[in-house]
Amino acid sequence: MGRFRKMLVAFDGSDSAKNALKEACHFAATEKADVVLLVVVPPYEGDLDLIAISDVKDKLESLGGRLLEEGEQVARAQKVEIMKIIEYGEPYEKIVSVAEEEGCDLIVMGRKGLSSVERELVGSVTARVIGHTQKDVLVIPEGAKLSWNSILIATDNSPNSQCAVQIAFDLAQEQSSAVAAVTVVYGGTDFFAVSHQLIAEMKEEAKRQLEKLQAEATSKGLDLLLMVKEGEPHEGIINAAKEFNAGVIVMGSHGRTGLKRLLMGSITEKVIGFSLCPVLVCHTEGK
Repeated sequence: MGRFRKMLVAFDGSDSAKNALKEACHFAATEKADVVLLVVVPPYEGDLDLIAISDVKDKLESLGGRLLEEGEQVARAQKVEIMKIIEYGEPYEKIVSVAEEEGCDLIVMGRKGLSSVERELVGSVTARVIGHTQKDVLVIPEGAKLSWNSILIATDNSPNSQCAVQIAFDLAQEQSSAVAAVTVVYGGTDFFAVSHQLIAEMKEEAKRQLEKLQAEATSKGLDLLLMVKEGEPHEGIINAAKEFNAGVIVMGSHGRTGLKRLLMGSITEKVIGFSLCPVLVCHTEGK
């Protein structure tokens, strides 16, 4: 039994959701984990004066049942038994509450959208789930495969990233993964007045912090590759993932208060939006 014993997969019938469910089932089979398939039918937003309430209810139930059947077919093709749940209401609220009620360790969601706007904003459901849940969330881009052969840890030495480090180390041990850690020193246009000497000092400090992680990794039998990048944080992380040929990026969330519940934190959000590989977002709460 691995780290994740029970996974909740949010399913809306889209190609990205089907791919996420397929990859989650494959992962669950190797982990001997349970899979909960959740379909959330959002509230009807049409004009109730123009249609009978009973007709609305019948159509919503029909939609939910069809989506459950589609999801079950995907899981059956992977030879994985699933638990099916249908809920009616605000999608992110139901995803968060069902994951809690069912004792799930992981929420799996697909990422769709290829336009620059959609990639950057991720999608309000994904953003709000990550902002409100205490569970780890795995976001899988449409068409991407989930591989634990190589894990990239994005770290800035904050409590959230330290939590991500420990989870990544655990997974690397379980999966016999190659593992790398990247820290990005911001040196963008807003820092035009910062001297090259200061940037160099920041890079040295980042390297010292990473070397501490390397020593910890060695004690766990892991060979940790260190990477220090300069520039926009999300771009540095994504470029490091490409360079390392990462199968998954592991990183921390950015808090659960106020506006951050909706926006997550621009770095996490942009990495999820632009990454070509799955991103595992870890939370400190409940750990």
